[in-house]
Amino acid sequence: MMPLLVFVSLYCWRHKVLLFLLKQPKEEQGLVVYSYSQIKGITKNFSNKLGEGGFGSVFKGYLTNLAIVAVKRLKHNSSDEKQFRTEVRTIGMIHHNNLVKLLGFCSKGAQQMLVYECMPFGSLDTYLFSNGRYVINWKTRYQIMLGIAKGLTYLHQECVECIIHCDIKPENILLDEKFCPKIADFGMAKLLSRDCSRVLTTMRGTIGYLAPEWLSGQPITQKADVYSFGLMLFEIISGRRNREPIRAEGCTYFPVYAAIKVNQSELLCLLDDKLEGLVNMDELDRACKVACWCIQDWEMERPSMEQVVRMLEGIVKIDMPPVPRELLYLSYIENNSSYYTFT
Repeated sequence: MMPLLVFVSLYCWRHKVLLFLLKQPKEEQGLVVYSYSQIKGITKNFSNKLGEGGFGSVFKGYLTNLAIVAVKRLKHNSSDEKQFRTEVRTIGMIHHNNLVKLLGFCSKGAQQMLVYECMPFGSLDTYLFSNGRYVINWKTRYQIMLGIAKGLTYLHQECVECIIHCDIKPENILLDEKFCPKIADFGMAKLLSRDCSRVLTTMRGTIGYLAPEWLSGQPITQKADVYSFGLMLFEIISGRRNREPIRAEGCTYFPVYAAIKVNQSELLCLLDDKLEGLVNMDELDRACKVACWCIQDWEMERPSMEQVVRMLEGIVKIDMPPVPRELLYLSYIENNSSYYTFT
């Protein structure tokens, strides 16, 4: 009787161990590979939605160690699972203080999900365009600008392959508890091998942040990110969206107005009213000039992100940038057309 009980006990113990192991996430080149059922458990059946974008929805989740994560559930597309895993592994291998960390993924047929570290303070747009509910001071804003620039420098110049983010905007900049910026949402990112200079991609970015060469259907380089970064700098400085209409001195497009004012050295009129003039003027001068250089029409006239970092840090002198001709042209069309409007 005793041997039988021992055998049954050992069998039950082995069965429980096997069940436990089957329920544990696996690892693939440093990333955790989750099953769909495990993701459902982590997110409590997708019950707490944090947000939604063009590529899918984001849900709050809890790991077994009670760590909070953000699970991005991608919309179904025609890309095959192998390509998805290749892209995920590439992003999973990049590590920088100013990039959101990818922890794992789930890929099974139409179910494609990414598990990221959760940023408790949400996205930058919440603080810039909140009508006074949240105000971040100039010192914090400047550190955010510098942090984003360092993150983009890493993507463009320090990875094995150049990574073009392709969708730099405040919504894709997340903030941790110390307001350290983390670049997020690599759903549109393009890899550029070091022996290639540019890549052809469909125009899927966000209107209002796209470089002229992208709008005209030409192959892009990392300078497309530089252009988007420059437009976003004006938003961080002013606390207003670039595409909001403005009626000032014959301008209706804010970046045009901002570029003109930078050339006239009238910078305080560009500063967010919520800051009440509390700003470091040297930093404001640097940030405004950098923004103007980043949005130049020709990509060769724009600085690299490494040069941007050096400019913002005050290491190199910044010459006065010209007003971008393309923006002036678009502003002229708008002012002289009854049907053309910026969106």
